[in-house]
This record gives sequence, C-alpha cells and structure tokens, in this order.
Amino acid sequence: MAKIIYTHTDEAPLLATYSFLPIIAAYAKTAGVDVETRDISLAGRVIAQFSDRLTDEQRLDDALAELGELATKPEANIIKLPNISASIPQLKATIAELQSQGYDLPDYPENPQTDEDREVRARYDKVKGSAVNPVLREGNSDRRAPASVKNYAKAHPHSMGAWSSDSKTSVATMGHDDFRSNEQSVVLPADDTLSIVHVGSDGQETVLKEGLAVLEGEVVDATFMSAAHLDEFLEQQVAKAKADGVLFSAHLKATMMKVSDPIIFGHVVRAYFADVFAQYGEQLAAAGLSANDGLGAILSGLDKVDGGAEIKAAFEKGLAEGPALAMVDSDKGITNLHVPSDVIIDASMPAMIRTSGQMWNADGEQQDTLAVIPDSSYAGVYQAAIDDCRTHGALDPSTMGSVPNVGLMAKAAEEYGSHDKTFEIPAAGKVEVRNASGDVLMSHDVEAGDIWRACQTKDASIRDWVKLAVTRARASETPAIFWLDETRAHDANLIALVQKYLADHDTEGLDIQVMAPAEATTYSLERIRKGEDTISVTGNVLRDYNTDLFPILELGTSAKMLSIVPLMNGGGLFETGAGGSAPKHVQQLVKEDYLRWDSLGEFFALAASLEHLADYDDNKRAKILGDTLDKATETFLNEDRSPGRKLGTIDNRGSHFYLALYWAEELAKQTEDADLAAAFASLATSLRENEQTIVDELLAVQGKPADIGGYFRPDAEKAAAVMRPSATFNDAIASLG
Repeated sequence: MAKIIYTHTDEAPLLATYSFLPIIAAYAKTAGVDVETRDISLAGRVIAQFSDRLTDEQRLDDALAELGELATKPEANIIKLPNISASIPQLKATIAELQSQGYDLPDYPENPQTDEDREVRARYDKVKGSAVNPVLREGNSDRRAPASVKNYAKAHPHSMGAWSSDSKTSVATMGHDDFRSNEQSVVLPADDTLSIVHVGSDGQETVLKEGLAVLEGEVVDATFMSAAHLDEFLEQQVAKAKADGVLFSAHLKATMMKVSDPIIFGHVVRAYFADVFAQYGEQLAAAGLSANDGLGAILSGLDKVDGGAEIKAAFEKGLAEGPALAMVDSDKGITNLHVPSDVIIDASMPAMIRTSGQMWNADGEQQDTLAVIPDSSYAGVYQAAIDDCRTHGALDPSTMGSVPNVGLMAKAAEEYGSHDKTFEIPAAGKVEVRNASGDVLMSHDVEAGDIWRACQTKDASIRDWVKLAVTRARASETPAIFWLDETRAHDANLIALVQKYLADHDTEGLDIQVMAPAEATTYSLERIRKGEDTISVTGNVLRDYNTDLFPILELGTSAKMLSIVPLMNGGGLFETGAGGSAPKHVQQLVKEDYLRWDSLGEFFALAASLEHLADYDDNKRAKILGDTLDKATETFLNEDRSPGRKLGTIDNRGSHFYLALYWAEELAKQTEDADLAAAFASLATSLRENEQTIVDELLAVQGKPADIGGYFRPDAEKAAAVMRPSATFNDAIASLG
C-alpha cells in the first residue's frame, strides 16, 4: 500500500497533529494510502540517543536517521512539520521534563571533564540546533505563496505599520573582521579527504577535524569572526543605541548556527552588561552561569550563588542605566537578551519591518530600534528593506507582488553544514585546511576566542539548484535573480558554477540575473510595489531569511507558504511553514484550552504530497483527493475559517472541522470517481447537518486549563482527548472507515 510519512514534531504543530491526523488518515485510506508517523520531536530525538539507558517501553528507534535514509529513495513521501531547533536552554528543559517522567537520562554536561561526560555531551550535541532539516533535505527548496493565499491576502490585507521618513531604525553590522570579510573558498579538483588543524604560535599542532571527505567539484569555505573586533563593535553599538534613544536589539540564529551564534549571543550579553561581568564574571563562570545561555538563565541561577542577590541587583542596575532593550514579552519583563532562541533573525527582523520598523519596549510601546546583526553577510538585505520603507512607506498587501524562493540546501549545503566544523579558538596561531597530501588549501591567522568555521556545498546540489531555478522561472514566467555577491569568496565560486550550469538549460526568453543580496532586495521591492513577482534564488541561509521576510510582508505570516523539496532521487519532502510563535500557542492552550495555531501550511503540504504520490504510484484517487483538497482550502480561506484570536471563536480544532467539511463536500460532488463521491456524500451530509452541534462541542471546552501531560513530550492520550473534544465530529470521521 502506498504511504505518506507524517512527522510527529513539537509544540503547537504537534498538538494540531492530534486533531488533524485522524482526518487525514481516514480520507487517505479511501485512496488506498496509509499515513504513518515518525517521531522526530526534540524529546523523541533525545530518547533515541539514550535508548541503551531506558526500559523497553521507553525506547524509541532513531526515526530521523530512518527518514534520512528514506529521503534518498524515489518512494519517499514525507510531510515535515516545524520542529524545535534546540538551543541549550531548550535542550536542558527537555531533559529535565523527561527525567521527571521517569526517563533515566544524564544531565547535560556543561563542561565535560571525563570521557563519560564527553560521550554524553556528544550524544546531546547530535540533537542540538538545526539537527533535523539537513538530514531530510536531500533536495533543493521550492517555496512560494499559493494563489489562493495570495488572493486572500489581497482581498483581506493584514495590518501594516506606518513608516516615518525620519525613523531612526537601522541595522548595525561589522563589515570587517567578520565571517563575510574573512571568507576563503576553494573548489575541489578531485575527491579528497580534508583536515582542519590549529597551529599554535609555538608551532604545536592540534587537529580540530579530520577525515572530512569531499567530492570533486565540491565548494568548501573557511572563515572566522574576530572576537576582539566583535567586542569592540558591540561596545560601540550599546553606546550608539543609548545616545540615539533607540531600542538595542540583537538578531542572530542561535538555533540553526548552534555553535557560532550562541557564542556571539554571549558576547552581546557581556557587552551590554560590561560592568557586571567585569566585577562578577569569574564568580558567574565558577557557578556555571554562562552568558551564552542568556540573561534569563543567569538570573534564574543566581538563587544558588553566594552573593546572588548582589549580582542580581547589578544586572538590574545595568538594565536601568543601559540603552532600552527590545522586549520579547513586555508584560513578563523578558528582554531581547533573555533567551538566545527567543529572537531568531529570520522572524524578528521581518516582524520589525512590518511594524513601522519598531520593536516593543519595556512599557509595551513601539519604538525605533538599532538592530545589531554582527556578521555582514546578509545584514544589508534588512537595511535595504528598511531604507525602501523609510523612503516609500509601508508596503500594501492588497496590491504587492510576490517573491518566491528557490533555495540551495540539498545535502546540507552551505552554512547549514558548518556545525561540526565550527570552533571557538583556544589559543593564538593559525587554522589551516589541508588536503590528504598535506597541502594547505586555506589558512587564517587567529586569536584566542575567535570563532572559526568551514562550510561545504556539493556540486550535485548546485547543479540541481540551477535546474530548479530554470524550471520555476519557465513554469511561472517570472524573472529569477541569483542573490550572489561577486566580492564574497563563496559567492564568487558559485557565480562561476551558475554560469557554467545555466548553459546546460534552455534559457531563451527567460530573465535570469545575478545580483548582490542588498541590490537584489531593492530590485525585488521595486517590483513588488508595482505588483510584480520576482523569484529569489539563494543559498541556504538566505533561503531561510527570504522565506520569512517576504511572506511576512506579503501574507502577514510565513506559515502559509507552499514549501516543496523535490528530492534529488525522485521522492518528495513537503514542509509546512514556520513555527516561530508555536511556544506561545502552547502556553495559551494549557492556560485556557484554546489553540491559535493555523494549520494552513499542513493543508497545502498534504495536497502537494497527495499529488506527488498520485504521479509516483499512478493513483487516480490520490490525485482526486489532492485536487479536491486544494478547492476545499480555497473555500476555507474565502469563508475565513482560520483560527480566531480570542476565546469564543473557532480555534485550530474548529478550523480542522471546516476543512474536513469542505473537503468532503468537494469529494462528494466530483465526477471522476462515482464510488468515491458516494463514500463521501454521507459524510458531507452528516458534517453539514451537525455543523452547529460540532462547533458547540468544540467551543464548550474553551476557557479553562488543559492538561496535556507535558510540554516537550505530552501524554498521547491526554493530548488526543484535549485536541478531539467533539464526540459528534469524531464519530462522523470514524464512520468513513
């Protein structure tokens, strides 16, 4: 039997799955399609790493490794929901919750001293940061706004802030001594094995990484950020924000860049609280309280530190005397510097640009902001967007065009693949990348504390990326811009390869150009304001940034994008949008049994998955299911059945009911398969006749706390009971079988 793998992930998407998956399974079975789940949640991945310590009932297979293998096969059909890319605080919280549930897990070793500690730390490091996506993404990315979503946004434009021409908001970036400016890049002439070696000032050699297999044509980059210049830069920005009377905010990606960005975040915290760390830094370090974990972790740990009250008062004085901080939650006093994973650049910067170029201050009011983005690789993209809005005003969702994306990410391409090759340098000297013959391919002079990293991009991934760009440009009759900067080492090598591989395709009549990212931003925004579309063809990190930046401006959210990964060996990976606000949604559900999560991304992914399966398996019923789901989703949007924003309106569960109703009605009236139509006619009638009863049952549970048995690993029975409270609806779906 044909099958679809539906991933079991985290937070709000996981809770929504308890409601939506029974509907999917029931409908898919009518086409002979099984829907199976695989647990790639953060908790599930932790459990899989330590199965040798657990009971038979507790053990889990390594589902991520299994799906990684499946993604290389032509039969792959995987629907991937957003998952937690774990920061250290999130990982520690997961471990603590699992321990409380009876799992015999070791604590996370902050400073491993023994071989056992190092082995435990290595296991935990496998689930840290963006550990999931590089494993599953055996293809490049095709992300775009579905026509139904774009039309809905034009007909029902979301709120946009009003920009002022005298806005003080700006981006601060290093521009020198950072990853971009120090980058070196080589294209490997043949298969090889590389090593990364630190050569101390005394000539002592330490191997940082060995046995790094590379293929002919692979692009390998190496670079570093100077810690001394980073600190100097941050000191200047703290002073500038104070002098200009704007909010200070740092924008990083401490989840995806799981080695480099937490370290940079720690530098930001120390720079803002320079006086505190000058006086108490050694005491904090001795207590195991690290700036890399954020202000929140430090403050919560001070209760166990001698003199903790005095240190806490020093932090409070620092907050009072420093520049005003951008807030994550003004009501709770949670600042931009509390948790490294709270302010993720690809979500936080677009939200700021959409909201008049402002963030929230401690009083819960909007204020102009200095957005500190230390590395200059892509900071110019956001400055260009800010400059455009300051000059031309806010964008108009009712008329603006779109910026679809073709993203280079197959086989852990570019910066995504850098975690195991990123190091905080222990001592002055140089870091060399050597081939198997001992030749030095790249070399950097470094100082203690510098952050050095290497990245890889395989030639096959680049070829496929260029092919996908041409395919999308041809299919949509839309200009395609490769966002590449000839003055950056990595990009210069990619430009040469892009030009080489474009010659393999028929590009006659297509508008395909290469532009540096800031220039491409300005060009795309000019076209957007005229209602014109422009495909951005980008590397992996810019893919992440662009597929939030433009959708948040166009649609109000990035969760409504159609995200398809045509896998290089013929399978399909269908992603369901972003999960940036998922934690707040869970908190609301637990507090008042109301889940605001919008599953629209899941609807689009499922339709594309069914269409792909229909082609692969010649399954006509799967094709009908996919086509009718698209129509049902359009009705869903036109009828405004997305979750409301407050109690008394339908939430995620109600939206699933209406999607099921509209889908059943579309299936009942389609004329290609009379038996299928008959099977759904009675269900459609039942759902329509019992609409008010079902809605009443769904609304009746709202307003009181909900017990799901855990945050990172909910109890399955409790979560299912909470997310399926309508007996009438449940019985109707069961009757389809």
